Amino acid sequence: MENNKKIPLVVVAGPTASGKTEAAVRICQWFDGEVVSADSMQIYRYLSVGTAKPDDAEKEGIPHHLMDFLEPSEPFSVAEYVHLAKEAIANIHSRGKLPVLVGGTGLYIDSLVYNIQFSPSESDPARREELHQYAAQKGNEALWQLLNEKDPEAAAAIHPNNVGRVVRAIEMIESSGKTKTEQMAQSRREPSPYNTLYLALNYRDRQTLYERINLRVYAMLEKGLEQEARWLLEQGYAPTAAQAIGYKEMFGYLRGEESLEQAVEKIQQGSRRYAKRQLTWFRRNEEIQWLYPDDYASKEEFYAQLRKQLSQWIDL
Repeated sequence: MENNKKIPLVVVAGPTASGKTEAAVRICQWFDGEVVSADSMQIYRYLSVGTAKPDDAEKEGIPHHLMDFLEPSEPFSVAEYVHLAKEAIANIHSRGKLPVLVGGTGLYIDSLVYNIQFSPSESDPARREELHQYAAQKGNEALWQLLNEKDPEAAAAIHPNNVGRVVRAIEMIESSGKTKTEQMAQSRREPSPYNTLYLALNYRDRQTLYERINLRVYAMLEKGLEQEARWLLEQGYAPTAAQAIGYKEMFGYLRGEESLEQAVEKIQQGSRRYAKRQLTWFRRNEEIQWLYPDDYASKEEFYAQLRKQLSQWIDL
């Protein structure tokens, strides 16, 4: 780790169900750290099972920041996330602890790590309404495809059900004429305040990741996904909750539109597609050091190597 004034920051990124939370908790246990979440859905209260928030047992006593702090009805931007994450990281560092940024929302992570400077973007209310109507009439996936045609990298970072973010991304490229990547490159006006070790988890065998995803969905059902989805539907949080894979499919089941088996299959399929989009986002970053647990004979062997890698970075 460079001996300068930059704040040391470990990033643990990767696709859904890759094991980020467990790896981050281990790192925090080894090096006296605290977790800062970089998940665009775990910020919301009440959305716990469906967003795979770690429970107390999974946290193992490690403090987790930027989870469970926002009402599902409240809007939230990337700029707001970066502001709050910077504050959390500075606070952790000021107490002599190691900040560990964990999550699968690539746009959140990169905007923070690379110190993206946000400027107000022009908004055309008529165009915004037009795009929302397009989604209502032709479906969220059709709207997302519009973005994908204009800016594939921005689309890779946004789930099709997150209509608000898809609309904003289309607005940004239409108003500026620049892709998200071009805008981010131009907005790196200030150097990053962090000395970052950017790690990401994945599996050599894609089927291993898919099996982990399938098992996670079954685990969510056991933890009460159906009950959580029913409560969210009753409370009127369906529009926000539908942005997270798992709820929209369960809403269909609860309304009697399909069987539980069909809903589960759709959740698993949607999660696999989301993992592909996450990997598309992270793979374009040459600074990421990829970690493959299935390269090792056991989980403990993998963690022993990870600890060695972290120790070498800290000693630099």
